[in-house]
Amino acid sequence: MTGDRSVDVLVVGAGLAGLHTATLLARRGADVLLVERRPTLTGAVRTTGIFVRRTLDDFPLPEDCLGPPIRRVVLYPPHRRRPVTLVSDRDEFRVGDMGPLYLAAARDAAAAGVRIALGTRCAGRREGAWLLTGPAGPTRVRARFVVGADGARSRVARDLGLDRNRQLLVGAEEVFPVAAGGEPPTFSCVLDPSLAPGYLAWVVDDGRHAHVGVAGYAARFPEGLRAALARFRASVPAPRPVGPVERRGGPIPVGGLLRRISCADGLLVGDAAGAVSPLTAGGLDPCLRLSEHAADVLGEALRTGRPDALARYDGAALRARFRGRLLLRHGLAQVRTPAVASALFPLLRTPPGRAAARRVLFGDRSFPSPAPADATAAPSR
Repeated sequence: MTGDRSVDVLVVGAGLAGLHTATLLARRGADVLLVERRPTLTGAVRTTGIFVRRTLDDFPLPEDCLGPPIRRVVLYPPHRRRPVTLVSDRDEFRVGDMGPLYLAAARDAAAAGVRIALGTRCAGRREGAWLLTGPAGPTRVRARFVVGADGARSRVARDLGLDRNRQLLVGAEEVFPVAAGGEPPTFSCVLDPSLAPGYLAWVVDDGRHAHVGVAGYAARFPEGLRAALARFRASVPAPRPVGPVERRGGPIPVGGLLRRISCADGLLVGDAAGAVSPLTAGGLDPCLRLSEHAADVLGEALRTGRPDALARYDGAALRARFRGRLLLRHGLAQVRTPAVASALFPLLRTPPGRAAARRVLFGDRSFPSPAPADATAAPSR
């Protein structure tokens, strides 16, 4: 891909947010180019891939890319004794096999007409065009709009002059196949600031794969993130791998949805927009729902020729729905020692504490969905 070209929409980043936005726009008749700096969609996966029930109910994810359903959550204090076990009467979580899931989403995008360029980096905007560098050399792309789906440290956000994530956790995880026939599928969480400062450590075992990970504020890992993961891995009776171990890691924005996520030239989706729950750090449901809103707004702007339609893509208005979760994030960030976590943990054993935990883990709340615009017509060219 060399020379100069023009498109309706340039999407930067081929995670679920970028792929979903690109597919929706192409289905509405837009000329969409999607670029991804990774040479393959199955490498450098950053997410645990936990899908909550609301996502599974509302989005047609490929069944063969999902693990068995999980109904059981076990919460552990730092000393790992007297955990709190919560069991739902519904299937609450399923873990996606993210490499194949990305490939399936890319096939859907290509079938809709999206042109996908892997191994291609967006090097920023120069004189009204976006400079791309890839295997075939540099390309200048003039796009009516650009979509930043390029992660928590979005370069597109900087080039568009939009807000950028300032509150970040860092996470590391090991994923491996496990032998069938053990415990029922379980999502185990350890609340221990010495392992996971400001967040938690986890073992998600659905009977096919186990995910063992830690996350927290980078400056609070005295031994380093990977060392903390190794210590956690050695301290819990995690399932034994029966196949190769995949290592993942990356930043997680937890400051809530950013206020300025659009301008006349484009918008942000997914982690780039801060579309991650401040409390649970879950980002897959928000990224899909915000992508649908983005496609609605961009579809309207393309159809009418009015870039001011993007003003309706307002992070500040949506952010107001997250006040409670932002307050809880602030409270969790203040739990800095195992002694404090141990002192607070008995609250989870009380009926109100268990009810609150069930609301967070099994509740029906999801990312707020704004009313869609009438964007069914094909855009003008």
